[in-house]
Amino acid sequence: MTDSDSSGAMVYIGLKPTMTYVFQVVTQLNSGAGTVVVKARGNAIGKAVDVVEVVRRRFLEGHVAIGGIVIDTERLVNRDGREANVSSIAIPLNRTGPVPPTPAAPPRPGGPEASP
Repeated sequence: MTDSDSSGAMVYIGLKPTMTYVFQVVTQLNSGAGTVVVKARGNAIGKAVDVVEVVRRRFLEGHVAIGGIVIDTERLVNRDGREANVSSIAIPLNRTGPVPPTPAAPPRPGGPEASP
């Protein structure tokens, strides 16, 4: 799941497979989103780190930089109605290499390229 704002995008890590989030991050970075922040809480923190490392080392090697990582503790109400401390992490990624150009649409039949 992603949230867009004026400076970039956020990808929240949850229960989906790791590669789902990898593709979301790569898509956002390739579309010129600016900074993409990968966020996770609790047990998903390890998966967030995995997502960032796969993006950095396999998909956009040499074209992405990690910004200042923010770790925090959030107080949430658990299923029993009690407050619990949950760790969280936010990892900002910035594209350092050129953004790939968007592919041009193929010419339409009967367009200017068509000759009688």
